[in-house]
Amino acid sequence: MSQMIPAWVDGTLTPVEKLEVHRRGLRHKAISVFVMAGDRVLLQRRAAGKYHTPGLWANTCCTHPAWDEAPLDCATRRLAEELGITGLSLTHRDRIEYRADVGDGLVEHEVVDIYTAEATDALGLTENPEEVSDTAWVALRDLLRDVVEAPSRYTPWLRIYLESHRDRIFPRAA
Repeated sequence: MSQMIPAWVDGTLTPVEKLEVHRRGLRHKAISVFVMAGDRVLLQRRAAGKYHTPGLWANTCCTHPAWDEAPLDCATRRLAEELGITGLSLTHRDRIEYRADVGDGLVEHEVVDIYTAEATDALGLTENPEEVSDTAWVALRDLLRDVVEAPSRYTPWLRIYLESHRDRIFPRAA
C-alpha cells in the first residue's frame, strides 16, 4: 500500500509516494514525539520489518503526515497506531530540519515538527508489532551517554536530535 506524503519537488510542496521520497532524498514533512515521565523518555525499538533502520532505538514516535494532515493530528494518530497511547496533551517544541543517510541508498531529509508530552511510566502501551519491537523508559542523561558510547544502536535522527537540538526539545534539562 503506497502512502503519499508532503515533499518539496522543485520548490513546490507535492504529494509523493513515501518510498520514492526516501530514494530521491527529497525534503519532506515529518513529526517526532518524545513522551516523558519526569527525566525519563519513552523509546521505541523499530520493528525488524521496517524498510529502513529496523531494530534501532528511536524516540517515542516518528512518522510522516499524510498529504493535507496537520502535524498535531498526525502525532496524535501515530501515538495511538504505534503504541496505543491516547489522551496525552502534546506540546509543540520546535521545527527542525536535518538530512541523514538511513542505509540502502535511502535518505531522510526532514522538516520535523517536534512534540513532547508528559506521562507516567505506568502509561499503558499496546505496541503495534509491525511498527515496534520493544519499548523502554530511559533516563535522559543515560540515553545521552549511551548514544555517544554506542551510536549504532540508535536511529540517525535520534542521534541528531540529541547531539544538535537537545536544548530546544528538552528545555528543562538544558
